[in-house]
Amino acid sequence: MQNSLKVAKWELKRNLKSKTFVIGLFITPAIFILFFFLGSLFSDSDDTDTAENMTLYINEDIGFFDEIESVNKEQDFGWDLQTTDTPQSEITEVDEPYTAYLFINEHSLEENRIATYTSEEADPLFPGQLQALTVPLQVIKAEASGLSQQEINQLMEPISFVEGTNQGEGGSPSSIEENSLFDLDNPWETMIPGVFAGIIMLSITFTGMAIFQSASQEKKDKIAEIILSSLTPSELMQGKIIGYFMLGLIQVAVFIGILLPFAIWQTDIPILENLFVPRTIFFVLIALLSYLMFASIFVGVGATMSDVSSAGNLQGLVMMLPFLQFVVIGPVISNPDGIVATVSTYIPFTAPLTLLIRLTLLDSWPWIEVIISVAVIILSIYVFMKLAGKIFKVGILLYGKNATPKEIWKWIRM
Repeated sequence: MQNSLKVAKWELKRNLKSKTFVIGLFITPAIFILFFFLGSLFSDSDDTDTAENMTLYINEDIGFFDEIESVNKEQDFGWDLQTTDTPQSEITEVDEPYTAYLFINEHSLEENRIATYTSEEADPLFPGQLQALTVPLQVIKAEASGLSQQEINQLMEPISFVEGTNQGEGGSPSSIEENSLFDLDNPWETMIPGVFAGIIMLSITFTGMAIFQSASQEKKDKIAEIILSSLTPSELMQGKIIGYFMLGLIQVAVFIGILLPFAIWQTDIPILENLFVPRTIFFVLIALLSYLMFASIFVGVGATMSDVSSAGNLQGLVMMLPFLQFVVIGPVISNPDGIVATVSTYIPFTAPLTLLIRLTLLDSWPWIEVIISVAVIILSIYVFMKLAGKIFKVGILLYGKNATPKEIWKWIRM
């Protein structure tokens, strides 16, 4: 293990002295921030002429003004609310820009028609914003009809259409409700740990792909024999995996160290409150298992290449394995409990990201599927490590050509 740590330290120092790695370390978060500012700049330039608050003059006799103030504050419409005694008959048109008059009384509620007069120059979002007053007005109308609070709540409860439910077979209400992130009281509770672990997973996995180049470069420079004179192939392989894992963590630390304060500054999302929670530990564990699985594949297959630029079809396909996860992202997000999501949870190459997305989106976790998926990933790591060790042991000393699938199979059977 001591020799493996020496190799890891050597890989760490070699890459940190590389200008390409250091530049790439800071340029990714810089690009994110640049695009954010560009988007804000164009958005602000488009909205400067229309970003003016509406002034609402309310004439009502049912005690609804406080409810309008509450909706205005809750939805952050920015309305300037004023009461008025001006009768509706005196209003024919509104000359003042960004101004509207609302006339609400018992008669208008009975007819379900609220008289509204709006100036020609007005916020284009204003008609849609007025729809936020519909539900409170319906509640007042229901109370006037003598309905109890429980009856009103049942009447106002939205009806959802859920795929694949069968009420006729005695399904409980809990089995009929859609089990998704959007049903949670606080969706950030799972979203933030999921995004955090996803960043770690992708960063260290893609950094681990550099193991391909590392192993083949040592063969190309013909220093593999010198290195192996002082340690075993297994120690060299383990050292590379540990070294690039540490490089991935450095990349994540820089990425989050720059973007996290920026996100806290620019958004109102409660990031810190929902980041340091127990589920983040489990999500990060999935990310680390993902790295170990792919790294074991990369380090083994990387040893079969004489040069990255001359990689054969087999090596090229192996390099694409991490991207296989992105093929199922769409179906998994649209239906986290669907057949595609479930099957992808049990396939080693798609299991880490699929499991992470499902646990982020689902309200209640399917623990049996989670346990089986984690077991599949751990078993895959063990198998791939064993196979990679056999391939690396022979392949690292093979010069001049890429190993063929037949030769690799022969090494595995040795």
